[in-house]
Amino acid sequence: MRKRIIVACVCVPLAGASAIVAAQQTYPTKPIRMLVGFPVGGGADVAARTLGPRMSELLGQQIIVDNRPGAGSSLASEMAAKSTPDGYTLVSIGSTHAVNAAMNPKLPYAPAAGFHAIALVSTAPVTITANLSLPAKSLKELIALAKARPGQINYGPGGVNGINHLAAELLKRMGGFDITLIPYKGVAQALPAVIAGEVQLMFGSLPGSIDQIRAGRIRAIAVTSAKRSNAAPEIPTVAESGVPGYEAPSWWGFLAPAGTPKAIVARLNADTLKALRMRDVHDLLIRQGMDPAGSTPAEFDAYLLADIAKWTRVVKEAGIKAN
Repeated sequence: MRKRIIVACVCVPLAGASAIVAAQQTYPTKPIRMLVGFPVGGGADVAARTLGPRMSELLGQQIIVDNRPGAGSSLASEMAAKSTPDGYTLVSIGSTHAVNAAMNPKLPYAPAAGFHAIALVSTAPVTITANLSLPAKSLKELIALAKARPGQINYGPGGVNGINHLAAELLKRMGGFDITLIPYKGVAQALPAVIAGEVQLMFGSLPGSIDQIRAGRIRAIAVTSAKRSNAAPEIPTVAESGVPGYEAPSWWGFLAPAGTPKAIVARLNADTLKALRMRDVHDLLIRQGMDPAGSTPAEFDAYLLADIAKWTRVVKEAGIKAN
């Protein structure tokens, strides 16, 4: 009797393992939901909707973009983290995911451990722009002016306690100058303010401000990425403009819930990279002010962890408090 019980107990896990292997080999067999924690038109939404159709072709199943804005994108992340890890619920995140982790250590999900990284999709710099009347046409001139007038120059970030705000705080600390924060909810509110001269500076995403830069309504001072953006190569980086070592880009990528089988993650990574190499996808991202990226799951996981650590340090040193 004991032998029969032992055999039965061994066979059940083996059968379960066989079912998992079979599922991975046939994946996907139904549509895949891609959660986005922002309204339509945000960077994470653009990444999902730009790659989604091409990935659907490669996977043989439709990727359905499901916008669930709320709690600074945390709502969608929580939904994804708590979903079944079978490859049928993914989430398109941005650098806000790392900022949320830095601002709130008690999130209802684990920002890194609660997910399996798929791929870094794209990056875009935060762009420092100025009202045309500001007598500073370069970052060196801006820093000199700010040091001569400490606290007298105002800036509006495209969102308080977000990547634009933290990018400004990091620059203030590394550049040794002070400018005064005027809070705005987002680029849509800060952009008209800098055009009208209500604030002299704005820290906002390149995709959100590139049209006004090209139209000559605001002046681009510098971008926060390590390299110049393919979308606007004429704008110098902060690092090359006098603050070496500075880097604070926005970025977007795809995650799956922790526990998603590695074979499924590998398939999703491979098809993400294939989609990024397609000319129409590449060109559309560039037109949106985003630089196509691409990574292995391990590389994106390391990138996310490093970004969380960096912004956690900045939040602590600057004494920034969550709203």
